[in-house]
Amino acid sequence: MPPAPDLPTAVDRSIDTAVHLHVEDFLARYLAERRAELPELARTFAQAVDTLSDFALRGGKRLRPTFAWWAWRAAGGEPDGPRAQAVLHAVSALELIQTCALVHDDIMDASELRRGRPTVHVRFTEAHRAGAWLGEPERFGMAAAILLGDLALAWADDMFESAGLEPDMRAAARGPWQAMRAEMFAGQYLDVLAQAEGDESEERALGVARLKTAAYTVERPLHMGVAFAGAGPRTVEAVKTFGTDIGVAFQLRDDLLGMFGDTEVTGKPAGDDLREGKRTLLMALGMDFATRAGRGADADLMRAALGDPSLRPETLARVRELLVEVGAVDELERRIDTLRSSALTALDGSDLTDPGVTRLRDLALAATRRDR
Repeated sequence: MPPAPDLPTAVDRSIDTAVHLHVEDFLARYLAERRAELPELARTFAQAVDTLSDFALRGGKRLRPTFAWWAWRAAGGEPDGPRAQAVLHAVSALELIQTCALVHDDIMDASELRRGRPTVHVRFTEAHRAGAWLGEPERFGMAAAILLGDLALAWADDMFESAGLEPDMRAAARGPWQAMRAEMFAGQYLDVLAQAEGDESEERALGVARLKTAAYTVERPLHMGVAFAGAGPRTVEAVKTFGTDIGVAFQLRDDLLGMFGDTEVTGKPAGDDLREGKRTLLMALGMDFATRAGRGADADLMRAALGDPSLRPETLARVRELLVEVGAVDELERRIDTLRSSALTALDGSDLTDPGVTRLRDLALAATRRDR
């Protein structure tokens, strides 16, 4: 198995000062334990699991478990001790939900790069070609990646259930945990449906952002965190409002990075969303604003570029120019600012306490002002 990231200092630091390191440590140990359990007859599958582990452990912001941890702390959860360790174990499982989502998303989008490295289905496609195996390399690559994404989801459930949570804590968090998984898949389906139908509406774009990203990236991890701490309905509603607004703003920032970001920084080729036909809010606004301004030809150019796998660099450059010219970029930035302000207002009006509130505020700013 590929070596886990070097984390010698994680156990020597408080969780509060190194949440991501503790999450990675839990995740690395859990994946190693599950690999070791595979029966002798599944040795070749164990080698495939190595690829999944490598994908899960190398790169990633650990944003979801970090939001969940600071929600736990903000709602009065203790910083250390058995309960804190159980919470950290449980929220680390969110990274396996994320792994499942990314592996499957890359297949659906035919993406070749993730975090600057070949995607999982591409790795298995290349292994098939290198081995001169029978059948179609791409079909094998997709099949292997689908299975590994499913395994990540199954192990996420196992990791959550085996975290050692007290029964009332596990029961309180099970609702948001289950809702999060369904919402994530619903968002994925709405995304591919919008592409198939050619839906250019703002409503559909925001619906996808809400379900595919906001719910499982911020809202539900926060919900889980405060649920572990026994928070009441008022606190739950406050963090859900905060989480929804920050989660949607996070996705809108992602849309901008997908169009204008530096590949060396983001790890994905610029313009991939356009090539894949993603009906993002950025593109919905661009086409709508161009049409309203009497620039039908420009709206048609943007529409034609959506889903063009052979998109030429000069066409991508022109679409970028148009998005700026018609005001879509400025409007998206305005909406990000509005959502961030609304989220912080909800946070300030909650009964959450420091240090959690301050750290949640910092996370909100970082998630919406990032460059990757």
